Amino acid sequence: MDTSSQNDRAAWLRGRIAKCAHLPGRLARPLRVVLLGAPGVGKGTQAALLSQRYGACHLSTGDLLREAKTQSSREQTLAMSSALNFMRHGALVPDTIVWQLVRERSGCFQCPGGFILDGFPRTLAQAGALQHLMEAEALQLDAVINFELPASEIVARLSGRRTCATCKAVFHITSQPPQFADTCDRCGGLLYQREDDRAQAIVVRLQAYERSTAPLIDFYSAKGLLTSVPAAGEPEQICLHTMAALEERKVNRAAHSGDASPAARGLFVV
Repeated sequence: MDTSSQNDRAAWLRGRIAKCAHLPGRLARPLRVVLLGAPGVGKGTQAALLSQRYGACHLSTGDLLREAKTQSSREQTLAMSSALNFMRHGALVPDTIVWQLVRERSGCFQCPGGFILDGFPRTLAQAGALQHLMEAEALQLDAVINFELPASEIVARLSGRRTCATCKAVFHITSQPPQFADTCDRCGGLLYQREDDRAQAIVVRLQAYERSTAPLIDFYSAKGLLTSVPAAGEPEQICLHTMAALEERKVNRAAHSGDASPAARGLFVV
């Protein structure tokens, strides 16, 4: 894919005053999905791959907060300034502030290519807020993908990560090792293990996920939106399984509605 023509997500990352470059053309069947899954299952990787396949915009709250750190105080809204203040103190950004950041960017949900929402919602309160926003925008979710991976594999995956202290590149001691131990291939910086990538911290993160985010599985299952996909294996293979699950949902939905038209049975493409 020609990366020079990809949507730069400026409106999502920089706020409502920014305009995206290289917006996709309006799709006949835009994809609108939410990604769920515990830390370490690879939601960000899958969101990027699905975005390439479908042309949908990758709306990541993690990317949004990381981008905020590069903005001047004049560029920041009150909600963004509040979020950064919590982050500087090592605290989780409260639901209400995360919701304000998302709501400030509600226009992004009307992206003509659709969207892949990664990192939001994380709680039932956020899910309820998202539902009201979607209703106000006259939009519907196509699916909620829940990526599943055993806790032991998540611990192994995250505890093996090493991050460059200089350029923030990420490596893995077994699946993506640097050429030289503890040294970044890109800039030569020192690689280190983040505190939240240590095994004990990972267990705490997984417990927090079970308390706050796992109930969303029941919430979206009751709405008939949930589709579970195993997250073990190579990213490309997981992406193919996800795409197959999405298309199966669409075919089944068309069959149940009695709509046999080509448009109803078509894939999520232009």
